[in-house]
Amino acid sequence: MTNSCLLCGVGGQGTVLASKMIAFAAMEKGENVRTAETIGMAQRGGSVVSHVRVGGSIKSPIIPMHGADVLIAFEPAEAVRCLDYLKEGGMVIVNKKAVKPVTSSLAGSEYDGKEMLSYLQRKVKKLVLVDGDAVCAKCGSAKVLNMALLAAAVKAGALPMDIKELESAIEKRLPERFREINLKAIHMTEGEVMP
Repeated sequence: MTNSCLLCGVGGQGTVLASKMIAFAAMEKGENVRTAETIGMAQRGGSVVSHVRVGGSIKSPIIPMHGADVLIAFEPAEAVRCLDYLKEGGMVIVNKKAVKPVTSSLAGSEYDGKEMLSYLQRKVKKLVLVDGDAVCAKCGSAKVLNMALLAAAVKAGALPMDIKELESAIEKRLPERFREINLKAIHMTEGEVMP
């Protein structure tokens, strides 16, 4: 059986590292893994999309439309933008905090993500909201958002790994100076499962 996970966010949020952690944890278990990224203008706050496919006989790393088991979104508008990748009955894990796009900032328009979250609540049956800001504040770093979202996905049963396997990936793949703070983040993250 193949598990397909699409991660989406904006440049600088750690989307690519999160996808690599999923892939590493799966490879540690001997699983077949394929990954791909679409980065675009990521360095300037543009969209970043990572595809991770685990298990089975995977022919392509790219997840087809309506083929993702889980969508992990670092930002509400990115979740909405990538929603067509989610399969029927798939799960969405989304960070509540909006990141105002450069175009919105330049135009002086308002964007706080509430409309996007409301849309997701109407369209997605399995939705988990994560207060990434709260976790980052408790850890003292915005750099733990990616591990917080992975932890929420693992705890919701959306990824083919458990917390111990995520801990192991952090311990083996992250530089020593970042391990403790990321381990702290995964243990304090709880997702709000929406009805």
